[in-house]
Amino acid sequence: MNKIITLISASGLFLIGGFSMFSYFLNIDKSGPRIVNIESPITIAGVSMRTSMKTIMRDAGTLGKTYKSVKDRNIVKHKVEPWGFAAVSRNFSSGGDSWDYIMGDVVASTKDQPEELTIYTIPTGTYAVFRIAPRAKFLWGPAIGLTKKYVYTEWIHASEYALNPEEIGDFEFHDKRSASDKPMIELFVSVKKK
Repeated sequence: MNKIITLISASGLFLIGGFSMFSYFLNIDKSGPRIVNIESPITIAGVSMRTSMKTIMRDAGTLGKTYKSVKDRNIVKHKVEPWGFAAVSRNFSSGGDSWDYIMGDVVASTKDQPEELTIYTIPTGTYAVFRIAPRAKFLWGPAIGLTKKYVYTEWIHASEYALNPEEIGDFEFHDKRSASDKPMIELFVSVKKK
């Protein structure tokens, strides 16, 4: 009996230690966002799909592969330098369980963009900006997911802001920092004062 209790205790410690290590590698920043006002719209050209809470993990990978094929074909015109792309969540259903997910390069003009591309302009406004910096690139998905969970279930309720999802919910901004040895992106969440 004592051996079973010891084994259960050791397993519990392993699970707690494993979760702590996983949290360490995800590097979720709960120090709070910086608040910015985007004064000029940001236009992206890329690909999109409708997704949901049940399918986002699969859909993000599928959309990422489609976006990569567009990048490989080099069909996006008028890309802004330095390079950047955004992954936008917008047009939420009334229950918030489904939305449009768009991945695209930042562009200076919509002129001559191929018809197969989705064009979207990120609106001006106030955004809470959260840093996402997992300690390893393969942890992007869980780090983004857990950061969004923190923002929407903890931070927003304790902050002086409310969500402002009329036009856009949030967008992830990727640039050369996301491809570095210490990867980092920023999550912009549309907000307004309560």
